[in-house]
Amino acid sequence: MNNNNRNIAVVLAGGVGSRFGESTPKQFLKVAGKTIIEHTIDVFENNALIDEIAIVCQPQYNTLINQIIAGGGYRKVRRVLAGGAERYHSSLSAIAAYENDDDRLLLHDAVRPLVSDRIIADCIAALERYDAVNVAVPATDTIIEVDDEQIITAVPDRSRLRCVQTPQCFRRRVIRQAYERALKDPDFRTTDDCGVVRRYMPEVAIKVVAGEVSNIKVTYKEDLALLERELVLRGESAGKITQ
Repeated sequence: MNNNNRNIAVVLAGGVGSRFGESTPKQFLKVAGKTIIEHTIDVFENNALIDEIAIVCQPQYNTLINQIIAGGGYRKVRRVLAGGAERYHSSLSAIAAYENDDDRLLLHDAVRPLVSDRIIADCIAALERYDAVNVAVPATDTIIEVDDEQIITAVPDRSRLRCVQTPQCFRRRVIRQAYERALKDPDFRTTDDCGVVRRYMPEVAIKVVAGEVSNIKVTYKEDLALLERELVLRGESAGKITQ
């Protein structure tokens, strides 16, 4: 791989799991014998297309992350970066950690450990032609739009709707410039990196590659059982879900 075109997986582990209802952030819960974040790192560590891995977490978990890295013998993990109060602070941390605008950043939720090699390969292939890439699956439910009084105002055509997954992938130059513009906007709000590019660099086409239903994000406790079942089906050793 040309050093000017490194594929860098950025594992976003800055969440504190407020919706999960546990004191331990969900990425550090054990499922099938490993923490969720270890399963996620494994995917990128073992993928031949990935040159480097960076992990973004809250500073109070640096010791735990470093123990996980040492225990797993992860050769590709080169950086542990500090997250912030909002999700986009983690993205900014990764963008700032690198200098080469030709680097390709694959920003991925730490709690999506079932991302496949096919998705990663398709994202990297798409980055040969596009500067921004999103992963998504077709919406299976009808989506409605409501007003402040919870009255339906629109029912979008479901055939054109997609549910976003990760990784979200960018040439560093594009995501850097998008955030530079965004941070000058006093009304800036976002939970999604592709949304930043779409709003602040509308001239950039964002390619959508097909996700997979199994590429779930662990959000609620019920997701843990689904995750363990899928890991077992994929040949992982079954284990009790623990903190």
